[in-house]
Amino acid sequence: MSTQTASSILFTHTSPQQGFKLLELPPDLADLLTSKEPPTLELKSLTPQQSMTTTTDPEYREYVNLCTPTKTYLIRQVQSSNSIHIIRPSGSGVQRGDINIVGGDDDDELDLVQTMTAIAKCGSTLELHTPPEGFSAAPILERILPVYDEMEGAEQNMEQGDVIRRVFADVPVSRAQCEAGWIELCAFVLGCGGHGKDVVGWCRRPSARVKLDVWRRVVEGAVLQGIDLDRQFLVQDLWRSVLDEGAEEPFPKALFEGVVRRVCEVGDGQLFEDLKWASIDKTRCTQWVGETYLEAKAPATVSGIGRSEFLNAWKDLLPESWRDDVAFSKLTENSYKHPNPSTICFVFRADRQKIKKNVSTDPSATTAAKKTRNWHELFKNQKRQKR
Repeated sequence: MSTQTASSILFTHTSPQQGFKLLELPPDLADLLTSKEPPTLELKSLTPQQSMTTTTDPEYREYVNLCTPTKTYLIRQVQSSNSIHIIRPSGSGVQRGDINIVGGDDDDELDLVQTMTAIAKCGSTLELHTPPEGFSAAPILERILPVYDEMEGAEQNMEQGDVIRRVFADVPVSRAQCEAGWIELCAFVLGCGGHGKDVVGWCRRPSARVKLDVWRRVVEGAVLQGIDLDRQFLVQDLWRSVLDEGAEEPFPKALFEGVVRRVCEVGDGQLFEDLKWASIDKTRCTQWVGETYLEAKAPATVSGIGRSEFLNAWKDLLPESWRDDVAFSKLTENSYKHPNPSTICFVFRADRQKIKKNVSTDPSATTAAKKTRNWHELFKNQKRQKR
C-alpha cells in the first residue's frame, strides 16, 4: 500500500471565543445588498406598549423584523445539530510560544505559517422568513390608532408627513407596507399640537360610519358639480363639491383625502405628496364601498341585514354607471358571512384569520371550552368547521 505525505495544518482556537451571529440571506436580499445602490436596512419591533395591545399571543410579542424599503422579513433563530466554527488564518505572526500543542511529539515539524484558528462557535443561525400570507401594517395601525367617529378640531403646528413617519418608526414592517396599511385604513393626521405629545395621539382612523358618510357626500357632490368619477379629476374640485356654501367644513380635509387615496388606482396619490389629480379604481372602489357599508350597518351576526337590502343599498352608494357591477363575488374572501340564508353580516380582519385556521369565532364557545379544560371541548368547534 502506498502512503502519502502532506504538510499538516495546525488547528487552534481562541479563548474566550468571540460572540458571532450568522445571518442567512435569501437570494433576492443578497442581490439587493450587492447592487450599486444598496438600500438602508432597518431592524424594527413593536414597542412594549404596542405588543401588549396588538396581540395576546406571547409568541408574537417579542420578535424583530428586518425591513427593506419595500419588504419585510421575520428574523428567527434556527438551532443546528452541528456546530459551525468561524475560523481565520493565523498568518505568519504566530509565535510558537503563543500556543500549546497537545497530542504529538512531532511538533517541531509543524508549519505555524499554515495555522487556522477558530475564533467563534455558533450552535444556531438566524434566517429570514416571509410567511405565506405576507406582512401588513393595517392590523397594527388598526389597533394603535384612535378611532375617529365625530368631528374634532385641533391645531396643526407640525408637518403632517413628519407625524406619519414617526408613527411608522414603531410599526415593524417596511415603509412601503406601512404606507399601504395607512391608506387601507383611510388614516389621517387630525392635528399636531407639539413635539412633546405622543404622535399617535394626533392620528386617527375613521370608523366605517364616518367613511361611509364621507363617500356619500363625495358621490352627491360629484353629481351636483358634474364631476365624472370614471375619469381623472382635480381633487380640489371634488373637495369644493362636498362643501356647503357658507357652512363650516363637514369633516377635515385630511379625512377626505384619506378616503380619496383609498379608492384611487394603485400608485396614484402618494402618501407624502399633495393630491392634485386622481383617478378612481372602479373595481377597488366598488369592493371597498360594499365592505364599508356592511361593516357600518351589520358589524355582528345579531345585526345581520337582508341580502337583497344590502345589494340595493350598495348600488345606491355608487355612480349610476357602476350599479351593474355589484355582486357578492366582488367582496373580499371571508369578509362576510350569512347568519342565515337570507341575511348577511361583516367579518372583521381578526375573525377572518381565525376562520382560515379553523378556529371558532364565537367568544362564548371559546370561554366555555377553556373553563372545562377538556381537550374534546377545546377542539369541538374546530372539528365542526372542518366537516
